Amino acid sequence: MAAEIHSRPQSSRPILLSKIEGHQDAVSAALIIPKEDGIITASEDRTIRVWLKRDSGQYWPSIYHTMSSPCSTMAYHHDSRRIFVGQDNGAIMEFHISEDFNKMNFIRTYPAHQNRVSSVIFCVEAEWVISTGHDKCVSWMCTRSGNMLGRHYFTSWASCLQYDFETQHAFVGDYSGQITLLKLDQNTCSVITTLKGHEGSIASLWWDPAQRLLFSGASDHSIIMWDIGGRKGRTLLLQGHHDKVQALCYIHFTRQLVSCSADGGIAVWNMDVTREEAPQWLESDSCQKCEQPFFWNIKQMWDTKTLGLRQHHCRKCGQAVCGKCSTKRSSYPIMGFEFQVRVCDSCFDSIKDEDRTSLATFHEGKHNISHMAMDISRGLMVTCGSDRVVKIWDMTPVVGCSLATGFSSR
Repeated sequence: MAAEIHSRPQSSRPILLSKIEGHQDAVSAALIIPKEDGIITASEDRTIRVWLKRDSGQYWPSIYHTMSSPCSTMAYHHDSRRIFVGQDNGAIMEFHISEDFNKMNFIRTYPAHQNRVSSVIFCVEAEWVISTGHDKCVSWMCTRSGNMLGRHYFTSWASCLQYDFETQHAFVGDYSGQITLLKLDQNTCSVITTLKGHEGSIASLWWDPAQRLLFSGASDHSIIMWDIGGRKGRTLLLQGHHDKVQALCYIHFTRQLVSCSADGGIAVWNMDVTREEAPQWLESDSCQKCEQPFFWNIKQMWDTKTLGLRQHHCRKCGQAVCGKCSTKRSSYPIMGFEFQVRVCDSCFDSIKDEDRTSLATFHEGKHNISHMAMDISRGLMVTCGSDRVVKIWDMTPVVGCSLATGFSSR
């Protein structure tokens, strides 16, 4: 029987259920085992560990496997219990985990990259393992034969990856701030389009195949929602983090986006509202409010015998304005600006108090977060990072995942 969804107060916050310590170096990936009280972790200390919850309520390792190189990323397929571990040396190693999660058998090594593996995805339908690496490429290999099927190179390190299993399209983010959409075939691929909007390297991607929306987080502290299905390009800009956005998860059932940043910030964005797209910044040689010249407009400066002014932009209307015409700051959550940003004086006067009501909740994870994963059906989230700590959270007070899907909360 599905539980009734009740409104939750804004003060609700994630509940820390458990904290796992034991790795000797940064934990690069952590995953929740579906339908089990267990966590799989991969670390720079060259170990893969499976932690099971004991009767005492504590998590203890049931598998401790040492690799030949630091572990950089990981993918796990629960139905087949196959795990793929990307390493710092460019290799991907495949293992099979026993049904009782007490043994892990080595299957195969894939020579996928010449440098650190940054992301890996297993497609069981095609029997492909797809990965990106710091050798500036995306590769896909056959898991039946272990052979390389294809590679595609970029101009920058490939940092993150998402994949649409139905259409065989891959989204690859890189350190230049660009996202490339590729159509993968058995031995070839074609570039469909490139998405440009971030001012820093892409750190995380999340693909929602139901609504055909792509979310990207970057080192510029921002998140962009791209409408891939509607072919509209960038549609929303979300700014609320104060550090690099390291991990994303969109919850389709509740229309919420969960994001984590390197400083431990955890944000839950309400996407079930009509938002406004941030305007493109306009260019002008003079202030579009008072018409005073900017400092590079030599001719107008000479004609008017005035000193040029520095150019700014109003975040609400996008106009190029001088400092005197944009003295105010305001949040504007409907456009994604959760903290105060520069707006021109006329836009500031048009923003009502109710327009400043936050459309996101912000929480403190109190540790470095470089990776996050969620079990949406149970409302659980696991975070890990360079502080060698793994934390398990109950997210139902802020997102109500388990209520939305009809599962009882833990």
